[in-house]
Amino acid sequence: MLSKSQSKLITSLHQKKYRIKHQLFIVEGIKAVNEFLNSDFNLHSLFCTSSFSHQLPEDKIEIVSDTELKKISSLKNPNEVLALFQISEIKPIDTSKFIVILDSINDPGNLGTIIRLCDWFGITQLVCSKDTVDCFNPKVVQATMGSLSRIKIQYIDVLDFLTKTDLPIYTAVMDGENVYQKTLDKEAVLVMGNEANGISDDVLKLITQKISIPRFGNLQQTESLNVATATAILLSEFKR
Repeated sequence: MLSKSQSKLITSLHQKKYRIKHQLFIVEGIKAVNEFLNSDFNLHSLFCTSSFSHQLPEDKIEIVSDTELKKISSLKNPNEVLALFQISEIKPIDTSKFIVILDSINDPGNLGTIIRLCDWFGITQLVCSKDTVDCFNPKVVQATMGSLSRIKIQYIDVLDFLTKTDLPIYTAVMDGENVYQKTLDKEAVLVMGNEANGISDDVLKLITQKISIPRFGNLQQTESLNVATATAILLSEFKR
C-alpha cells in the first residue's frame, strides 16, 4: 500500500523545483523502467500492480493498486509500472565529439524526440540552454521512450560555450546553404533553436556555418519544419 509520504513525494516530482530538491525523477512504463534499471541511473523506488510484478526484480518492487497508481501517475491512462530514479551527476562535455545544442526549446515532446534522435544516431551527449525545458519533466521522460537512460544532458550557458569552442558551429536558417549540396564536418556543433523564434540573435552571431533544408513543394508556402523533424533530417545528413 502506498503511504501518504510516498504519494506526496511522487506528486511533488511533477514540478521541477521538487525534482531539483530531491534529485529524483519519475519513469513510467515497463519498457522505459527496465531500460533505466539496466543503465547507470540508480533506482530509488519502484511501484507496480500485481499483474506486472513478475516482469520486474522481486526485491525492488512495492505492489500498489490500480487506483493508487492512477493517483500518482502523470498519464491519463497510467501504465502498470512507475519508478523513481536518482538524477545522476553529469560528466564534462567531450568537445572531441559531435555536439547538439538546443537553444530555448520549450516543448517537452520536441525535447523527448530529439533525445531519441540522439540515441538513434549515436550521439551520446546533448547540451541545452538553461531555459530549455527540463529533461526530467515527466512528459519529456515519457517521450524519450527510454533513450534518456543513454544520453548525457547538460544545461549550461550556451553563449559561453560557443564563444570558447574551436569546432565549426552549424545551424539551420531559411537562407543557408543547401544541406544536400554541402560537405559537412564530422566533428562539429549543431545548434537548434526555439520552436517559434529560432535561435537567439546573440547565438546567431557565433554561427560559422549556416545551412538550410530546401523545400520541394510546388507552392513553397510551408513556413518552417518542426524543430524535432528538422533535427532528424540534419543528423541524418551529418551521419551520411
